[in-house]
Amino acid sequence: MKLNPALLLLTALSVGTLFAQNSPLDPATESLSHSIFKQLVEINTTDSIGSVTSAAEAMQKRLLDAGFPASDLTLAGPNARKMNLVARYRGTPGGALKPILIICHLDVVEAPQAEWATNPFKLVEKDGFFYGRGTQDMKDSDAILVTNFIRLKKQGFVPSRDFILALTADEEGGKSNGVDWLLTNKPELVKADAVLNPDSGGIDSEAGKPVVMVLEATEKLYGDFELSTQNPGGHSSLPTRDSAIYQLTDALSRLNKYVFPFELNAVTRAYFTQMAAINKASGDTQTAADMLAILNTPPDPTALARLEATPRYNATVRTTCIATMLSAGQAPNALPQFANANVNCRILPGHTQEETRQTLIKVLADSGIKVQYKDDAGTLFDKGTERVSPAPPPLRADIFDPLHKVMAEMYPGLPILPQMETGASDSVYTIAAGIPSYGINGVAIDTNDERAHARDENVNILSFDRGVDFYYRYLQALGGK
Repeated sequence: MKLNPALLLLTALSVGTLFAQNSPLDPATESLSHSIFKQLVEINTTDSIGSVTSAAEAMQKRLLDAGFPASDLTLAGPNARKMNLVARYRGTPGGALKPILIICHLDVVEAPQAEWATNPFKLVEKDGFFYGRGTQDMKDSDAILVTNFIRLKKQGFVPSRDFILALTADEEGGKSNGVDWLLTNKPELVKADAVLNPDSGGIDSEAGKPVVMVLEATEKLYGDFELSTQNPGGHSSLPTRDSAIYQLTDALSRLNKYVFPFELNAVTRAYFTQMAAINKASGDTQTAADMLAILNTPPDPTALARLEATPRYNATVRTTCIATMLSAGQAPNALPQFANANVNCRILPGHTQEETRQTLIKVLADSGIKVQYKDDAGTLFDKGTERVSPAPPPLRADIFDPLHKVMAEMYPGLPILPQMETGASDSVYTIAAGIPSYGINGVAIDTNDERAHARDENVNILSFDRGVDFYYRYLQALGGK
């Protein structure tokens, strides 16, 4: 993609006032989308005590009430709390085009009330934002897709191909990942020619001004590792410095100081090349120069240090590992006999979980600490898998020509930029199943205010409304209108 710097500057000026404008939605659609969003946020779908099934059933009823036949709405899953909803929007009978599958997870990460300024399971409107768990990840997209299925159905729209919406469990943790379960146990429900995953991609904005639309072209590999150590313990009145806790925290301190090697791939190299043009056009010449400087071999160390101060850029060029959970001890008046930590890694494409486990062993440099790979079900293994992130799928015209059309209507001149997802998503399962998968999302989030998995998660209300409008236009364009 060639970017015109003058056009980019004009774009920044022209789209910068979008979030000061009124909602693009008619009153009925705005009311419907906000109502569905509120309903979803207020259903607790955490792994500990929540129910994905309740949310799936609520959306099934919404679609039934909108006229979808019961035969096109399937609840299926491994247990009573983890039922997935698969909804099929029928296209032209006998059409030659195969379905497009849209995957959206319903579950959310835990949200302790004590850490939040609002109730995380109430949709709270404040200062132009919706607050609540899942407002960024990803009940906003769940609501957007259900709203538009209903809206298009009521308008009598018949696409040129079927659309399949899978609202699923356990992307955020748990033993019953919905996409994986459906592909394994009900493949006929989700058989498709391509996958859209709104859990990735989106519009990056700065102070409410859209800067670029990013779409997922590849992603890092997810890996959890459990670190454990044991000690005979003893009475707390006779402390020693070799207790299990100190042993583990000393090792974690070494991990905290370790920096994984710098690495670029075809997607991230193109990303920084184009982001440099965007930053230069917006007047940030230092960041633009730094991005170009790290493309050299070897990369300029000063430029790299400046860029890595931004967590997103750091995660784009390195594997990252961070301790996320700690547990230790058996009594308040006893020296701890055990200490455990979960270390979460996001691994660059081309590297395996086992390779990363071996790196952890070397960095921790303590034979008394056991390092085991932990799968999605929480089972521990003495060896990680040899799986690597798959190669990026081709940027297909039937997916991206409609995208460019819609973006030209909504955000004239805004660049569309493939990127590597620094986290991981359910696309890992669909890509492994041989289905080209793309992270496409129309909700704008400020790059310095990403709150997915964080306390006080929120989304700009007008940004949400524009996200509804985006998928309304995009589904029609994908469906041949």
